[in-house]
Amino acid sequence: MAAVVLVAAPASGQGKTTVACALARLHARRGARVRAFKCGPDFLDPQWLALASGASVDTLDLWINGEADCAARLAQAAAEAELVVVEGVMGLHDGEPSAADLAQRFGLPVLAVIDAAKMAATFGALVHGLRSWRELPWAGVLANRVGGARHAAMLQAALPPEAGWAGALPADGRFALPERHLGLSAAGELPDALARLDAAADALASTPLGARALADWPQWVPPPVAAPAAPHRRLDGRRIAVAHDAAFAFVYPANLQTLHALGAETVFFSPLAGDALPDCDAVWLPGGYPELHAEALAARRDLAAQLAAHLAADRPVWAECGGMMALAETLVDGQGRQHRLWGLLPGRAVLGQRVAALGPHRLVFGRGELRGHSFHWSRFETGLVAALHTEPARAGAGLPLPPGEPVYELGALKASWFHPWFASSPELTARLFSPGALA
Repeated sequence: MAAVVLVAAPASGQGKTTVACALARLHARRGARVRAFKCGPDFLDPQWLALASGASVDTLDLWINGEADCAARLAQAAAEAELVVVEGVMGLHDGEPSAADLAQRFGLPVLAVIDAAKMAATFGALVHGLRSWRELPWAGVLANRVGGARHAAMLQAALPPEAGWAGALPADGRFALPERHLGLSAAGELPDALARLDAAADALASTPLGARALADWPQWVPPPVAAPAAPHRRLDGRRIAVAHDAAFAFVYPANLQTLHALGAETVFFSPLAGDALPDCDAVWLPGGYPELHAEALAARRDLAAQLAAHLAADRPVWAECGGMMALAETLVDGQGRQHRLWGLLPGRAVLGQRVAALGPHRLVFGRGELRGHSFHWSRFETGLVAALHTEPARAGAGLPLPPGEPVYELGALKASWFHPWFASSPELTARLFSPGALA
């Protein structure tokens, strides 16, 4: 058993990532074994949570993962750690499924983080609504971006004792986490990333929440779960080269685990560092930020030739989102500059000024489905006809379904904006990295 808390908020931008990381970092520094999760599909917040906790971070989504997968990952973490921190997504009740759905399904106590910079007594009304709208396990409330001790006292006075005042954090640039398109900046790109987390942990230590010993927290009892069946080793003996650097950073640790469970060996290479394509049976070009590194990627004509030879030998390449952009003939960055990219996929990738697609999707082929999500600002202009399209999972009440994402097949190359969660169907995952068409 372990202490478990789900850090949520009434909306995005309230500071829940900072607080979740501060809590994980504070107790990791004190010598506790800490595990962290992110609610909903996300590649960036987990990087910060991993830095704070010192352990790999998985995402939890009741639809994409499925309840059994979420339950198994939570139970394993609770068996290994003394503290499990789950960071919510958007507002507490936003999305289908929401962070509140996850809390209710597994009995995860909710710590609400509220940006109280411009409120006083209304803080109490907001907390009352979050607590009472649905019956959720409750851990307390932390006021963020507070103006000082007097402001904090006013906020605390607006709460009944049962609301669980957890303290207040000031607005402080020392532990602000910078953002850009797609979300937070990647933790690995900031030389002072750990210093920011330490500053946040120091501030949290002076609050009632930070002063509370883990032994005094309620211990979470995980629901009984059956161990997931090991997949058939359909990739036994196969070597998969995975691009991994600042341009190709969007890799779920769980996806690598699924490839290994299928019998594959994975080897990383960095296009930005000048690495040659390793000797391999298949290639995975994950998502990331090729648009921020277009000039350096454009210079890798040698790697483009190696990938072309790999494909000519009928060896598979799976390219998702940013990985697909790198294979385009041209990439247009945020300043409108055109870069000649690797030219293995006819078309032009253009970075837009707003979100082009966002939401959960499934890819149905064979006798099953791969679940995952789509989130990109760019568009792909091509004359290619898609071999398949993903199916959006939902639209929201009264809204039309968004379009599915195209999946292109060109010889041994498969590419899409779609980010699959490999554990949702190991069998279909194996087909992404095996010769032969999906359609």
